[in-house]
Amino acid sequence: MSQSDSRLKFFFRNFTKGLIWLAVIVAMFIFTKHTVSSDTWERFEPLLSREWLVFAIFSLSEVIIGLIPPEVFIIWALRNDAFTGYVFHVFLFSLISYGAGIVAFIIGKYLHKTLLYKKFKKAYLEKSEILLQKYGQYLVLVAALTPVPFSATAMLMGAVNYPLKNYMLISLSRFLKFAFSAWIIWHANTI
Repeated sequence: MSQSDSRLKFFFRNFTKGLIWLAVIVAMFIFTKHTVSSDTWERFEPLLSREWLVFAIFSLSEVIIGLIPPEVFIIWALRNDAFTGYVFHVFLFSLISYGAGIVAFIIGKYLHKTLLYKKFKKAYLEKSEILLQKYGQYLVLVAALTPVPFSATAMLMGAVNYPLKNYMLISLSRFLKFAFSAWIIWHANTI
């Protein structure tokens, strides 16, 4: 199998996983929307109504390997019934995610020789490092569009001294992931 065939197979395998993950999240969203009472949601209102807190949690999650799927926050953005408000929030989330990738890249670049990074690498990044060795810069594109951890990939790219300018250009595809997920979730909300 040629390297380009291997890359395409890797991309489509992870893209399929991403579509399945998105389908599961959307199905859970639709199910809870129709089965969970409004009284239950009102209990979470003090937390969900604080935009700064939601954005802070999202930012932290995106820098720390994406602990919470971005789609959860895109669903939160539906709270704003106006389409323009929804698009604005999703755009902010995608901008934060892109910025978090740059922060992770810089962390990898400047902290890759520290003991803390070595422990973090052993705990979270070893699988991604194997993928990086096999797929190189193509991994950034795959991580930006699929469930492959985006921040972990960014950190590794920084650690191997990949050019920041090239990383930033390839990772712009992260905006496509958010746009596609937002489009699917917006339409799922009407079901």
